[in-house]
Amino acid sequence: MDDHVTISVYQFLRMFPDEEAARVYLEQRRWRGTPVCPHCGCFERITARQGKRAGYYVCRDCTKEFTVRTKSIFERSHVSLDRWLLAMYYVVTARKGISSMQLSKELSITQKSAWFVLSRLREALGHHPPTKLKGVVEIDETGVGGIEGTKHAWKRKHVGTGYAGKEVVMGFRERGGRTIGVHVEGQSQKVFHREIHRLVEPGTHIQTDEHKGYNNLPGYIRSHVKHGAGEYVGAGDVTVNSVESMWAVLKRGIYGVWHQVSVKHLQRYVNEATFRLNEGNVEIPTMQRLEAFVELAFRCRITYRELVEGDKEAA
Repeated sequence: MDDHVTISVYQFLRMFPDEEAARVYLEQRRWRGTPVCPHCGCFERITARQGKRAGYYVCRDCTKEFTVRTKSIFERSHVSLDRWLLAMYYVVTARKGISSMQLSKELSITQKSAWFVLSRLREALGHHPPTKLKGVVEIDETGVGGIEGTKHAWKRKHVGTGYAGKEVVMGFRERGGRTIGVHVEGQSQKVFHREIHRLVEPGTHIQTDEHKGYNNLPGYIRSHVKHGAGEYVGAGDVTVNSVESMWAVLKRGIYGVWHQVSVKHLQRYVNEATFRLNEGNVEIPTMQRLEAFVELAFRCRITYRELVEGDKEAA
């Protein structure tokens, strides 16, 4: 198949018609043909588990059993691997995202299971490379949530102007490179400076709007546009237009697909919107985008209990 064409659902299902085909693909992506024990890292003394179907292994160094699911987002899930891959395909190819209700219909599983699958996938999408952004980095912030004045009185937070009653999300976009989104607590200089130092290489040229949270930032070269004066591109091509595209992706997903997002899970939705910007270019082959997703799936795991503790989301 031509890697430069978009793969349809029909083509995708022919590539992975059952769980065995999905298992073989995932093992190849994770281990490149040689199983590696996820418990101790050994690869020289691995044998197939006797009495089990294909895909079960034993490490003779640490004596532990494992499969391709072990220590990944797939672990302890009753959802078959071919369904997991199809869910990843839908997340990768959907322009605005997919709701758990719709995914449950596509995968023939319950809405609760579909919500769990999507939540784990979004968790994985947040495990971006640890390297910091550099070069020219655009930084912007937005508020997510209802308008304070239109809420019922008992729901209002009475926290003043600006993003009153909203959750704040910061966006970082390296010019010609990666995008990172972070749900932060408030919009103080302390919070903004902390996230910039955590995610951006010192000495980088950062471009922001006139928000006071970016003032007095040591260690960086800062330029800003004056949105309040109607300026959107300043002298020397200073702009935050590129990173603002992240808000279009995130909010269209919330308004049109997810409808309701809880504070607890907001970062995971931000992860998905960010991934869609980083890997969503239709010029990138579908399978290449899927492979990038699969790589992240083996970097973390999260339990159902960790997901459901506290607030729940509806989409």
